[in-house]
Amino acid sequence: MGRVTKKYNLKLLNYISFFEKVTHAEVKDCIEDEDKLIFIVMPMHLRRALGKNGSNIKQLNNELHKKIKVVEYSDDIKEFIKSLIMPLKVDDIEEDGKVIKLKSDDRRTKGLLIGKNAHNLREYEAIVKRYFDIDEIKVE
Repeated sequence: MGRVTKKYNLKLLNYISFFEKVTHAEVKDCIEDEDKLIFIVMPMHLRRALGKNGSNIKQLNNELHKKIKVVEYSDDIKEFIKSLIMPLKVDDIEEDGKVIKLKSDDRRTKGLLIGKNAHNLREYEAIVKRYFDIDEIKVE
């Protein structure tokens, strides 16, 4: 299975345009998930996207009435996953063929990574599959 082709509707294109206008950061991708928008920004654009003391994110939250998550893209799958799961931290990220294993000794972190009915884990998996050829993400 290859990478997912991205198609944007007008609403998502408007979100991207507004985000770039407010933050002056270049967006690589935008994903809408219920009441949340996830913006994948180009490498080295994360600080610009967030703004001083998170001011850009606060403005976007207020104007778009959605939770905003910003992830810095990286060609390195481990670095990308670290950015994706922030502020959570894992002890290790291991690649085992097409399976990514997130290792953590902290039960709370494991629970937050997995989420109710594995919702968070499947969301992370779907996002990573947009850029990398993987089958699954597991939490150990």
